[in-house]
Amino acid sequence: MQIMMVASEVAPFSKEGGLADVLGALPAALAKLGEEVTVVSPLYRGVRDEAERIGLPLQPLRDVRLQAPIGDRSVEGNVWKTFLPDTRVAVYFIENDRYYDRDGYYTNAKDHSDYLDNSERFIFLSRGALELCRLLELKPDVLHSHDWHTGLVPIYVKHVYRAELPNTATVFTVHNLAYQGIFWHWDMKLAGLPWRLFTWKMLEYYGNLSFLKAGLVGADVLTTVSKTYAKEIQTEEFGLGMDGVLRDRSDDLYGIVNGIDTDEWNPRTDPAIEANYSAEDLSGKAACKEALQASFGLPVDSSRLLIGIVCRLVEQKGLDLLAEALPALLEEGIQLVVLGVGDPKYHEMLQRAHQRHPDKVSVRLDFSSEAAHRIEAGSDVFLMPSKFEPCGLNQLYSMRYGTVPIVRRTGGLAETVVDYDENAADAAEATGFAFEPYEPTALLMAVRRALDLWSRKEKWRALMLNGMKQDWSWGRVARQYASVYREAIRKAAGRRDEGN
Repeated sequence: MQIMMVASEVAPFSKEGGLADVLGALPAALAKLGEEVTVVSPLYRGVRDEAERIGLPLQPLRDVRLQAPIGDRSVEGNVWKTFLPDTRVAVYFIENDRYYDRDGYYTNAKDHSDYLDNSERFIFLSRGALELCRLLELKPDVLHSHDWHTGLVPIYVKHVYRAELPNTATVFTVHNLAYQGIFWHWDMKLAGLPWRLFTWKMLEYYGNLSFLKAGLVGADVLTTVSKTYAKEIQTEEFGLGMDGVLRDRSDDLYGIVNGIDTDEWNPRTDPAIEANYSAEDLSGKAACKEALQASFGLPVDSSRLLIGIVCRLVEQKGLDLLAEALPALLEEGIQLVVLGVGDPKYHEMLQRAHQRHPDKVSVRLDFSSEAAHRIEAGSDVFLMPSKFEPCGLNQLYSMRYGTVPIVRRTGGLAETVVDYDENAADAAEATGFAFEPYEPTALLMAVRRALDLWSRKEKWRALMLNGMKQDWSWGRVARQYASVYREAIRKAAGRRDEGN
């Protein structure tokens, strides 16, 4: 299949969140299966420098001068090309300095407010990708767009570019439903879309234009990042106003858990950690724990259960739950290391805990990839008490490193961590601990269950090894997406035959 992906970020060239990691890994994994994949993304400030740094400099397509209709204007852009590392997956970057040569991708660096012209910026990306198909004479079997920034792509394919792309199927992936790309209704004119599409069944959302809803109603097939999250977002509690739309599309909605880079996250070869180790020889993990305790200023003590947290310090990640449970947790004799940045109130809460219990709590209010690797390797337990978690990756990294996850049973966490219950039929397959009520007592009980098993070293070792043998590679994910793409092609053909 010929597949084109359109997204607002692609690692390693541009990255603000997990979306970039997906765009850096999934196309490469699909290419290994024999699919022909290209990626289209904006040329942000810094992309050229990053490409040079990793030895994949961008080349201009001098014969290609892209022109995309924006309202009653034609906006020009240049196109640059490179490849994903160690692949022949072409990445096309659309250049327009007025739109993309800025300090941040989506928000103003000074006050973190959304750019006022975000609607226009991502209309240009979506139309630019389709104009690029025209200019390069590409007719992909599947156009796969990601999150609200490219939600208009399926609508454009069906209602504007159908003559140029008569057989192209569309797939739209929701990575996080909380971000919806909602703009005022007059941006329909900016998008160049007919007003007949501005109805409650199509693009209208409480009087506004929603780019996310455009993707949800326009694509032939929808995906999100876990089966559990796919079910959750069809409920009023988690649907954030889109649950009715998603229930209408339930037959076209698939949940696929993201993969991880098993070369980058590999305790056997990881250069960032104190000592390498593997499922066959776990001895290096003790050295990693000692190094982590020392580097975070905690007493080096192998008898203390060391809990790690790496996340954005925001309510979604369960920081309010942690704040309530922390006093009781510390009475259990555990140590806690936290790496992240986010809401100032959680910064203050964690700093106070450190000041009161410097031998038990250590916090770094920043982010470092190297430190994240060391926490994954050196912790005994990794804690993720998320209020909601579409997919989650740290629980997958943790299992890879023999670090037992404790998670709240939601989204991707629910289907990737098998709760340990020695009386359950699947006890031998358990990989961690899970709790469901969003309550501090439930979190505390899960940690106590972990402490009890940790005292039984052979059973704890078995739990670690269960996690380490799981397959969370992108190859597994790519095979599932290839199946979804074939389904999208089938459904698109069926809808054309019905005249829809």
